[in-house]
Amino acid sequence: MAKEVKASLKLKIRGGQASAAPPVGSTLGQYGVNMMDFINPFNEETKDRMGQNLTVHVSIYEDRTMSWRVVGTPTDELILSALKVDKGSGEPNKIKLDKKLSDAQLTEIAEAKAGDMNTEDIDAVKKMVVGTARSMGIEIES
Repeated sequence: MAKEVKASLKLKIRGGQASAAPPVGSTLGQYGVNMMDFINPFNEETKDRMGQNLTVHVSIYEDRTMSWRVVGTPTDELILSALKVDKGSGEPNKIKLDKKLSDAQLTEIAEAKAGDMNTEDIDAVKKMVVGTARSMGIEIES
């Protein structure tokens, strides 16, 4: 029989840098789970992505056990780092950024996000990345 889920959480944590300090300690502590059962395996699994912001989905069960999976770096952060800018446009429908996303950068970001998406088709993932870029005021090179 499947375990009953007590809580489903989403945490943003830097890869390889989880600690008992907030947000991990305060969030997991309130559900009575042993946070070191999360911190050590998380840091070991994400040491190759040290410092990247990662989204983690944590399921906490009634018997105080948990399971988790790393979703990855958000698409907007991948776009910003590819263009080496701090933030997108505050008014993307009126003001566009000076830099444009090249097709090579677009493909690289799409391949990085493919594992997190619900499709294997890189062209479909590229369309999703283009939508995120547009919402940030970033245009795509033709």
